[in-house]
Parts: sequence; structure tokens; C-alpha cells
Amino acid sequence: MPRTPKPPLFLSPSAHGFVRVAGAAPVVALADPAANAARILDLAAAADRADAALAVFPELSLSGYAIDDLLHQDALNDAVEAALAKLKHESAALTPLILVGAPIRAAGALYNCAVAIHRGAILGIVPKSYLPTYREYYERRQFAAAADAPVREIALLGETIPFGADLLFAASDQRDCVIHAEICEDMWAPAPPSIRAALAGATILANLSASDITIGKAAERDVLIDAHSRRTSSAYIYAAAGRGESTTDVAWDGQVVAFELGEKLAETKRFARDSELMLVDVDVERIAQERRRLNTWRDAIAHHQDAVATARTIPFTIAKPIAPGALHRTIPRFPFAPDDAARLDLDCYEAYNIQVAALTTRLDATKSKRLVIGVSGGLDSTHALIVAARAMDLLDRPRTDIIGVTMPGFATSAATKSQAWALMRALGVDAREISIRPLAEQMLRDLDHPAARGEKVYDVTYENVQAGLRTDYLFRLANHEHGLVVGTGDLSELALGWCTYGVGDHMAHYNVNAGAAKTLIQQLIRWVAAEGLFDAAASQTLRDILDTEISPELVPADATGAIQSTQSIIGPYPLQDFNLHYAVRHGMRPSKILFLAWCAWKDANEGVWPPHYPEASKRAYSYEEIRKWLGVFIERFYGQSQFKRSAMPNGPKLTSLALSPRGDWRAPSDASAATWRAELETNTPETL
Repeated sequence: MPRTPKPPLFLSPSAHGFVRVAGAAPVVALADPAANAARILDLAAAADRADAALAVFPELSLSGYAIDDLLHQDALNDAVEAALAKLKHESAALTPLILVGAPIRAAGALYNCAVAIHRGAILGIVPKSYLPTYREYYERRQFAAAADAPVREIALLGETIPFGADLLFAASDQRDCVIHAEICEDMWAPAPPSIRAALAGATILANLSASDITIGKAAERDVLIDAHSRRTSSAYIYAAAGRGESTTDVAWDGQVVAFELGEKLAETKRFARDSELMLVDVDVERIAQERRRLNTWRDAIAHHQDAVATARTIPFTIAKPIAPGALHRTIPRFPFAPDDAARLDLDCYEAYNIQVAALTTRLDATKSKRLVIGVSGGLDSTHALIVAARAMDLLDRPRTDIIGVTMPGFATSAATKSQAWALMRALGVDAREISIRPLAEQMLRDLDHPAARGEKVYDVTYENVQAGLRTDYLFRLANHEHGLVVGTGDLSELALGWCTYGVGDHMAHYNVNAGAAKTLIQQLIRWVAAEGLFDAAASQTLRDILDTEISPELVPADATGAIQSTQSIIGPYPLQDFNLHYAVRHGMRPSKILFLAWCAWKDANEGVWPPHYPEASKRAYSYEEIRKWLGVFIERFYGQSQFKRSAMPNGPKLTSLALSPRGDWRAPSDASAATWRAELETNTPETL
């Protein structure tokens, strides 16, 4: 079979909608534009060597910010223009669009500006909109604001250059890469100019800042930038002045940080003695896709259409794609389970209590006397049971109002059966056992199935006879006990169609796990055990269950004793949860998902693992494995299993992704996976 040729640039982040951005905090030479220009050029050259398309420098980085009345000295302003001329000339050999801060004389006033320089040309000049004149700030003494400017173009260095806060810089060769610059206080104002710029199409918002540092201010900036990148559905690059600025009355930390859609991507060391350069890959394709999904974004554009219509777009060409290599951002292995300890703890607390609160509300509404749960000794039923137990505690009802039923079948192992009993006893529920073997054998005989004659035919009928009988028992038991059947199937199984439709584990009166991916359920059980929400015996049983192979236990072990393994059939849950997140939450094409999964999973020693993640489970996946299981995901998610999701029972949403047809995900049950399969085959190599 001929080898598929490697698609060009597959390993380049540029091919997947990423733009490399640099943020810099050079050591400042106060009132020495020539020295500052040299340092800026050194950092711009470093950004160029790293394939950055944008380099952002601090406010007034050519002159220095804290020079007060020196800003009105003609000698200084002449030197600034000479430094700009040098930057303009030297930039001809560099790739990045350079945003540098400078005082600019125009229309009879002095403006605090961001100057956009690219490959030997000044593309535009953006004046500061809001001039702080309070506490330590006194900018109106030196500068005019953008709104004061009577012109939209100025003459500088022999050219006529666009001038205004409404300028956007759009890459002609990288779709969705549109850049806007604002300056320091602009972000702190009630109506930042970047809001209008974002509505007009800017996906990367740059802030050239000279914010001085006081206790707690860096955290305050983070909060503002985080919120602003969320509100504007953008990437926000912030570069503040550092060492070299005057410390007569204040100090500086040189904070450089990048956020994208509320996620902190990168930052430099603060209070550095030397110049700092941050490199980060911004996913402008993801930003644009998120905006298309939000109808409120479109509404906001309509409400501000005059400002959007008057924005001026200046094209530039990146021309140099990012070379294949490491991605300058961390791709979390587990989108549903953060690797930050504090965030993971909070997520688990919230997810668990959302499930508990939802179940208590459903109990109140239905006035059910009992909860009925099939307890297998596996992950999903375990988690449903500890949610139910906590719900009864909050309602001041005895846990014996929970009927836990273990229903051994043809392949139930002694280990899982004993774990089911141990957990039910430790939680003090009404524990019962019903063997489904007699009825299953009868049904197989009625169907004239080969297994009824002793043949080792373990097909889907053989499996679903057992799964269906278990669910049938649970519903009839709930009828008998005036109860409510609590579902146990999780989000990952719904995505892959790994559930028996209708009278099977697909169905319940209420499914508390419907919004929980398998990798999140593992973390939730681990969290409940660590928090000691139940007694020591229950916590130990929870840990034992976490160490058990994931299996439906519907097919007897083979001749070697190996049991049926879910992940060997539908793929490793860490990979499939990764695929699910990026396919549904972000609408990414398969080739991009493959690229991101390869970045995240190719080396077990790179990146950060969630706290308390078992050492034995920390593994890498080869490119070929990742591609294979992504193909399985495509077939099962897009082509086979939507009809199950279209008829799924009620259950609470836990994360930013859900598959309920009444909530997040609406799709036809008879669609084809051909488009996604073709994209994967066409745009990714079989091997690397």
C-alpha cells in the first residue's frame, strides 16, 4: 500500500490557526531613544528568529514613560523621530509587526502613541484614548487624548500615516489574525477602545503599558485582562514597563502576560534585571469560531454598528509560517480535569455539588420515596451512588432510602461484585443482589442464540440481553418501591454511543452523570475519597474501584484470563475525552484536534499532570495511536450514535460542554461522518 504523503506544514502551528506573538519588557534607558531603539531591535530580532508575527513593547518604550516634562523637550522628540526612522529601516529584515510606544507630535499637540512598524514601513499610529490624571498620574499635563485629534492622518518621516484609535492591522495571509493596540489606562477605563475594535474584527488585542507596581496590582491586572479577554472573546497581550523607569516616587515590575478567552497562556518573570521576552502561540481560529457561536456577539455588533463600520483596516503580510516544532503554549491533557491543584479542587467541589443539588431538586419535584441504582462496582455507578448518598444526607433522609442493586451476569468478576457490596455496606444503603443469569439464559434460548447451545458467540445480542435485563429490573423495582431510577452512564459514553439504547443503560428517570466525562468522574471519585466525605471504609473502596480495569463485564474472559476491556474497543478515555472537548466545545476540524493531541500526549515527561494522578497511568501515546482513536471517535460520534443522544434522559450540565438535545448539542440522527473522515485522511499524514 503506498504511503500517504505528508501534508505540508502539518506540524507547523500556522497550519492550524495559531499566530505566534511576542511580548517584551526591555530595560529602559530614560530619555535616551537611541539606546531604547537598539534594545527594542534586539528583542524584535529575537522574536523574528522565533517566527513571531507580532511583537508588543511597553508604553513610551522609545522615550521612557516616567520622564515628566522632558516629554516637551524638542531635543527628545527629535531623537524619538530619529529612533523611529531607525526602527523603520531595520524592520525591513524582520517578520513581526512591531508595536512600540512613542510620544508623537501631531496637529499641534503631543500624543502618547503605539506605532505599528512592519518590514520597513510605519503602517499606522494609535494614540492613547484615556489619559490618567489622578494620584501618581499626570498625563494630561503632557498629552492630548485620541478624541482630541482633529485629523485621521499625520505626516511623519516623509510619509502620510493613518492616525487614530480605530486602526486595525489585519494579516492578509493568516485568516482571523486582526490586531488592535491600546495603551495602559485604556484597558482600565469603563469603555476600552478595544471593545469596539474586537466587535470590528480584532482577535488579538495588545496593550502597551507603563503601569507602575504596588502591592496586589499584578493580580488586579490579571483579573482585568482575564475578564476583558472573555468579554471580547479575544487574546489580550499586555506588556508593562520594567527596570530602568524612574523610581523617584514609584516602582515597576515589567509584567508581560497573555490571556486567551480567559485562559492565562504565558507570562514573564516580574522584577527582572534583564530584558524579558515572552513567546506565545495564540489560536485566532478558535477565537473566531467562538464568536460565530455567540449570538450575543452578533447582537453587540448590531448595537455598535457605527463604530464597527468606521474602523479602518490596514493589511500586512506575515509571509513566514511558524516552523514545525514545539507549540508555545501548554495544551492540557485533560480538558475536563485541570492540572492546577486549586482549580481542580474547586472544579470537583462544584461538579459534585451540582450533581447533588440537581438530584435533590428532582427528588423534591417527583416526591419519590426511594432512589434505585444499579451498582456494578465500576466507576460510573460508584459515582452515582456517592452522589445519591450525599443527596439523602442533605435532605435529612436515611441512606436506606437508596436501593443499591448489584446484578451479576455471565462475566461479572468477583472483584467488581465484592467492590459493589463493600461500597453499599460502607454507605449504609439498602443493598440487594439480583442475578440476571436465569432470565438471560431464557431469553437467549427464546432467541435461539448460539450461546444458548453453549457456543462461544459473544455478539451485541449476547451483551444487550444482559444490559437490557438489568435496566428492566431497575425500572420495575422503582415502580414497586415508588422510586426513581438514577442513571449512571457518563458524557464520554454518550459521545461514543457506548450504551445500550432504550431498555438499557442508556435510559433512566434522571441521569446525574450525563454531564460528567469519564476522566472527570475519575477525578471526582478521587476527590471524594481524599476529602473524606464518607468514612474510611468507603474511601478505601473508592480507591480500589479507581484501580480496576474499565469493563462492561458482558463477555467472559478469554483463554488467557483477559477480561473485556472498554478502552481496547472504543479507545483510551483520556484521548477520547480530549477529542470530544475540541470537537464539540470548539468545533475544530480533525486535523487540528490531531495536532493538539499530539502536542499534549507525545511525551509523558512534558507538561503538567493533574494532582494525585496515578504514576502508573502517566503515559504517552504515539502519533499513530492518536490518529487511530481519533478516527474511531469520528465514526462513532458523527456517524453512529446521535440517535442515542437525541433520546437521552434529563441530567445536569457540569462543564462548558453537554450533549443534551435540549441544551448544548443539536444534530440529526441520520448524518454521515464522511466529511470529518475525509478531512482527517486528506490533511494528516498516516505516520510522522
